[in-house]
Amino acid sequence: MPKGRRYTPEQIITKLREAEVLQSQGMSVEEAAQTLEIASQTYYRWRKEYGGRSICLKVL
Repeated sequence: MPKGRRYTPEQIITKLREAEVLQSQGMSVEEAAQTLEIASQTYYRWRKEYGGRSICLKVL
């Protein structure tokens, strides 16, 4: 059975931020997850694992 799409940690953090914005606009978790094309269970798993992290930007 094929597995779904794999996301990088940066993509996950971006999707979590987008979900927070959608929720602040009145969407439920399920609606926000559907808009981001992920399962609501995936959202909760990502939030548990990546919730407190932020993307560090390197300046070269």
